[in-house]
Amino acid sequence: MVRALVTGITGFAGSHLAEYLLNRKDVEVYGTVRWRSRTENIEGIRGRIRLVECDLMDATAVDQAVQKVRPDLIFHLAAQSFVPTSWLAPAETLMNNILGELNLFEAVRRAGIDPLIQIACSSEEYGLVHEDEVPINEDSPLRPQSPYAVSKIAQDFLGYQYFRSYGLRVVRTRTFNHTGPRRGEVFVTSSFAKQIAEIEHGLAEPVLKVGNLDARRDFTDVRDVVRAYWLALERGEPGEVYVIASGRDYRISEVAEMLLAMSTVPIRIEQDPSRMRPSDVPVLLGDSTKFRRRTGWEPLIPFEKTLADLLEYWRARVAYEAPRRGSRRAYGSATNATNADSADSGDTSASASTSTRTSASTNSSDGNSVGDSSIASGASGGEGEGGGDDGRGRGRGHGHGGGDGDGDAARSGSGGNRR
Repeated sequence: MVRALVTGITGFAGSHLAEYLLNRKDVEVYGTVRWRSRTENIEGIRGRIRLVECDLMDATAVDQAVQKVRPDLIFHLAAQSFVPTSWLAPAETLMNNILGELNLFEAVRRAGIDPLIQIACSSEEYGLVHEDEVPINEDSPLRPQSPYAVSKIAQDFLGYQYFRSYGLRVVRTRTFNHTGPRRGEVFVTSSFAKQIAEIEHGLAEPVLKVGNLDARRDFTDVRDVVRAYWLALERGEPGEVYVIASGRDYRISEVAEMLLAMSTVPIRIEQDPSRMRPSDVPVLLGDSTKFRRRTGWEPLIPFEKTLADLLEYWRARVAYEAPRRGSRRAYGSATNATNADSADSGDTSASASTSTRTSASTNSSDGNSVGDSSIASGASGGEGEGGGDDGRGRGRGHGHGGGDGDGDAARSGSGGNRR
């Protein structure tokens, strides 16, 4: 049996990757956790994986974990991956993401093992992209626009340097936006889906709060992405970097309309200036030709199904949690139930826009379990998701081993509530 170590296994992509590896039947799955890690995302598989307590900021703990597992494969997903948090906590973001990876590499060297290592980098590394520069490939210029993006470039290049200097078999993946069931509520697709689910349940006014709807993003289903991570190590070439993307972009306004079309009640859209970013990337569209040719990968799950599954996940979760909160049908007295800073890509425009959409029928889901949490305690484990789904949130976080891509952001106006 091949031994695989997943950092950030309790988070969004980490938990999906663990499920994918288990379904292969030929992999022993290990994952790093901290004592404060939330484990809702892996409750359904906890008896089939082996958890190793390890804070990646602690070099001694990382040494002990690597020596204990002696993995054949390492999928490094853990990081502080929520872009807005990186503006509020730039030092923590840089230290967590760079030092955590450095500790992992050094532990591998000291253990005298030779695993294949996948480093989850990010499309956010490209930063400012001009219209004539899309689609983006591995050779596109890097112009980072956030501390998070800078930290991912450092991780990217550190992986290359350790390959060149020490022969570590590192494969780097620059993954564009991905989403699906269990996506953290601070990210745009989940923010929309959760708000819709709460509105349907009578917990909020029939208003979808949004930021800038003009940004364009390339979305891939997380279940396709984790399959790509496996193929990166199975068929990728160490030392190389690969773009993982669907090759199609959507305006955030299209994403909102697609989800609203699945709603069971009429909902209007209202722009919320507080959900804007100080700076943002107008378009991220990836060209994964190099990766596809090397591995044969291609995304299989239609974006419509991804959104339908995500909405069903939030419907189930809201229904599960609603009795604890109490349903409020009197919209006039109800506050916005999410209060989470939406994951919208945004500019600094504060002009409000409103539209109304009448819902269509709901779609089926894949039956993902209820109770998965949405915001990682400590740091989110970045799985190179392009800075998540372009979130807007507040909060500070540090440490590793928690979720991957859910972002340690406090809720807007909530005083720092976490999942």
